[in-house]
Amino acid sequence: MKVAVIGAGAIGGFIAAALSRAGISVGVVARGAHLDAIRRAGLQVTGDLGAFSVAVDAAQDLRELGTFDALILTFKAHQWPQLLEQIQDARYAHATIVTLQNGVPFWFVRRPPLQSVDPRGTIGGAFDDDRIVGGVVHVSGRIEAPGRIAQSGGLRYLLGAVSPKAGPRASALQEAMLAAGLSAELDHTIRVPVWLKLVNNVGLNAVSTLTGASIRSMLGRPEHLADVRHLMRETLDVGRAMGVVTEVDLDARLVYAARLDDVRTSMLQDYTAGKPLELDPMLGAVLELAERHGVPVPHVSDAYAKLRQLTASASRG
Repeated sequence: MKVAVIGAGAIGGFIAAALSRAGISVGVVARGAHLDAIRRAGLQVTGDLGAFSVAVDAAQDLRELGTFDALILTFKAHQWPQLLEQIQDARYAHATIVTLQNGVPFWFVRRPPLQSVDPRGTIGGAFDDDRIVGGVVHVSGRIEAPGRIAQSGGLRYLLGAVSPKAGPRASALQEAMLAAGLSAELDHTIRVPVWLKLVNNVGLNAVSTLTGASIRSMLGRPEHLADVRHLMRETLDVGRAMGVVTEVDLDARLVYAARLDDVRTSMLQDYTAGKPLELDPMLGAVLELAERHGVPVPHVSDAYAKLRQLTASASRG
């Protein structure tokens, strides 16, 4: 199997490095100084698989790397406009598309497409469900320096075929990831864990970014914990109205999240680095679906407005 990882940041870079170390042919798409460092010295990783480095083919454009059997998408969902053209190139017409991204993926709601995720339906129109594998990442990581990735939080990844015809594709990817030492599990109801991950992301990412707190300090302060719970509850309510999930033990989900200890959420890391935030694929999608299904989400609406104001202020500064 030949695999391309598009968005070789903390999560994608770790997956690419693990696959490459296991002898799987891997190419990565990256940008800027990170790309330069990967080309020069490979990917250098520390984490739950130990410390190691691997050389991988790397480029800013996927089309420079050749053909692949699977494209693992780990870039931020708001980066689709810059990457869609190269991903939908004819040479990848039969490749498996694997979405390992935060927020609501483009395939989750197709008719009508979500304006917050796929405004004109362009992404969904390029990829049909029969070759899509959805995924959920239950690990954490950060780029310590260009080309250097620190991973933590375990090795668990959930994979699931979006349609029955994509089942063999999901199994093939699971086999490759297991060979690389990654704890890849198949989930035949992938829409459920995707939404449950969103429940956590909306609460933890929003509050951590607004407060500047790591997960440990955020969950340890009653006022922040209350805000997280409100956001999680409203996101869960939307999922229930859609028929995606049923009642969930939020306390158990918070205990699971607390295992990440003093980690900063991905949205807080992006905000600190002055990068665009994943607002629309996360909170924006919840707001849009809440309106469609008549679910009140005042806390999500308030957090979304505050985060928009926060990023606007940062860009002016």
